[in-house]
Amino acid sequence: MMVKTKERIIEGALWLCAAVTVITTVGILWVLLSQSLVFFRDVSIIEFLTDPEWTPLFADKHFGILPLLSGTILTTFVAIAVALPLGIMIAIYLSEYAGSRTRNIFKPMLEVLAAVPTVVYGFFALTVVTPFLKTIFPTISTFNALSAGIVMGVMIIPMVSSLSEDALHAVPKSLREASYGMGATRYQTAFKVLVPAASSGIIVSVILALSRAIGETMIVAIAAGQQPNLTFNPLETVETITAYIVQVSLGDVPYGSIEYRTIFAAGLTLFVFTFILNNISFFIRKRYQEKYE
Repeated sequence: MMVKTKERIIEGALWLCAAVTVITTVGILWVLLSQSLVFFRDVSIIEFLTDPEWTPLFADKHFGILPLLSGTILTTFVAIAVALPLGIMIAIYLSEYAGSRTRNIFKPMLEVLAAVPTVVYGFFALTVVTPFLKTIFPTISTFNALSAGIVMGVMIIPMVSSLSEDALHAVPKSLREASYGMGATRYQTAFKVLVPAASSGIIVSVILALSRAIGETMIVAIAAGQQPNLTFNPLETVETITAYIVQVSLGDVPYGSIEYRTIFAAGLTLFVFTFILNNISFFIRKRYQEKYE
């Protein structure tokens, strides 16, 4: 009888934890939708999605989300271009080449990058990375998407490498032995056997890294700038959705005004964008992952 009571208590606690996450998500979505609907009473959703200018804080007001969306996509693309190859290479080295002692030393050191405050990354991008990039690209803006994206990619490397290394380490030992038994080299085993076998976990790490990069605020606010610019040139100044939300939240915009409600419309756009991206990634993982029994 006592065992059944404990089981029910544990089951109820687990259900409560699951319910809290669902209720929190529903609450966030409700706030975004309720405030955004008020915003869209004054601003056409067609204008919001097609106008190439975003100047809600100017005298000549335009409410086109495209400049913020392009800035978010651009910095995220640069970050993933940096983090994905480096993270996977690091994961393969730690899983297949490094000894246990080396792995135990370098993996915690690598994960220290995740503990560095993002504001530190932002100032590092502005004071170190950008001046270095100016020696390569003299015309680059002081605030630019390339510098912010590179540093943001460095920031999410631990997420990609750690999760990918765990996925590679979880591949059954029999696959390695079978590959070596067929005469494959360590390189061939790593890239042609283990990476496809661990593709599910690697893609999950990429999904999480994408979500982390899209939602990053301080790095892009400091290094990328706060100038909405519809461009895909990483050398130019851009503004992301998160950076704009910070700009309005810390400014003198009157509460309840249409300018204030733009942050909810922008937040809803970011939510939808992330939701679509995660579902696409989930479909790709289900479609192309290798299944081993």
